[in-house]
Amino acid sequence: MKNKRDMENNEIKQLETICAPATPNATSAIGIIRVSGRSAITIIKEIFRTIKGKKADFSYSVKPKIRIGYIIDEYKNIVDEVVCLVYHAPRSYTGEDLIEIQHHGSPFIQQEIIKILLSNGVRMAKNGEFSQRAFLNGKLNLSQAEAVADLISSRTAIAHQIALNQLKGGYQKTLKALRGELLNLLTLLELELDFSEEDVEFAQRKALEESMTNIEKTLEILIESFDTGNAFKNGIPIAIIGKPNAGKSTLFNAILNDERAIVSPISGTTRDTIEEIVNINGIEYRFIDTAGVRQATDPIEEEGIKRSYKSIENANIIMYVADVTEMSPSEAQLDLIKIDEEISLEGKKIIMVANKFDGKLRVKEIKEWGNLGAVKTIAKDKEGVDEIINRITTISENSMYNSNILITNARHYEAMKKSVAAIKTAKENLLNESPTDIIAIDIRESLHYLGEITGEVTTEEVLANVFSKFCIGK
Repeated sequence: MKNKRDMENNEIKQLETICAPATPNATSAIGIIRVSGRSAITIIKEIFRTIKGKKADFSYSVKPKIRIGYIIDEYKNIVDEVVCLVYHAPRSYTGEDLIEIQHHGSPFIQQEIIKILLSNGVRMAKNGEFSQRAFLNGKLNLSQAEAVADLISSRTAIAHQIALNQLKGGYQKTLKALRGELLNLLTLLELELDFSEEDVEFAQRKALEESMTNIEKTLEILIESFDTGNAFKNGIPIAIIGKPNAGKSTLFNAILNDERAIVSPISGTTRDTIEEIVNINGIEYRFIDTAGVRQATDPIEEEGIKRSYKSIENANIIMYVADVTEMSPSEAQLDLIKIDEEISLEGKKIIMVANKFDGKLRVKEIKEWGNLGAVKTIAKDKEGVDEIINRITTISENSMYNSNILITNARHYEAMKKSVAAIKTAKENLLNESPTDIIAIDIRESLHYLGEITGEVTTEEVLANVFSKFCIGK
């Protein structure tokens, strides 16, 4: 449950009326300033005049009211002609009386109107305070509020869609069902504790175990979706790896259609990772050109190779580039095995690229590369790049369609890991025939962490951390 002191602090803060620009401080056609709180309508009555110079009617209305007129200063001078949108509580984004002042998009005008608001007892909002009030007033749960921030910062169609799904509820039904099941388990266990002297068992241990196993499996599916969801949200990392001088940088440049990386026939030219973002069909990819993996000849190259391994570790997709004039298919496979021994490739999608494939190979070698499913390329001529892009998009689309639910929020991910750890402990204690009160403690802990995701369990510290990442007008 929410901390009592935190609730009291939030109630005190909500007595204050806040304001903030909802548009950037830059010259534009219009700018918007938001005002929310108990005094919002009282204050706008004092600083707003109709076109005819009269006070406007801001009496209660179920629907938003639109008023056109002027913002005036303390000397009754007109600052700007504006449009005021008035939302009465609780039918507003924040759940409070809320005003949106649409003014001409001059930074000077914006600052002047804010100064007038501040002089009338309004204070500047903190980052995310409008959304925080929406959460505190029950307009959004905590995960939906976070989805608002994701929606604003989304750079691609897929990131936008994921944030929108989360705002509309996302995996809230799943979490609600899990919490319901955990509450049911807890109720049965606590009933047993209440009747402990009578040695009554309200639930068969086998049924409890099955229920815990189902909860565990559901949580693990959600947790496993985080790598995919996070990649779609922040850009899918693709590491381009292989031996020195295999054509990695040439291929990197060909994909970017830009001379981003230095290309040289001298082995070991790339000493550091180079990263660039490319948007393909509404999905963002982070292509990473890496140093060739081999026995280092100097400390600088050694550090470059270490960074290559780090890129491999963090990548969702691996593009292994082999120079077919220098390496056979079996040698390429052995090299991947060696890399796997250093950094596990488990769960990563691997695209084999047979580069410098100019048709001079023997029929047997051509067949062997084909059996590996390699994409045949001549990177310097950009041949085969379209096929590589097709492979990448197919992998991404399959990952997306195979996941009904995608976790993209690191806070949710950590809370789910703690929740599933608690339920595993509860099941272990159940199987070991531990006392009922011990099992109940584990169930409560699992329930607690799920409650942290939606905000049913929270603290001032958690809220401050979540909403500090929002822009000031949201």
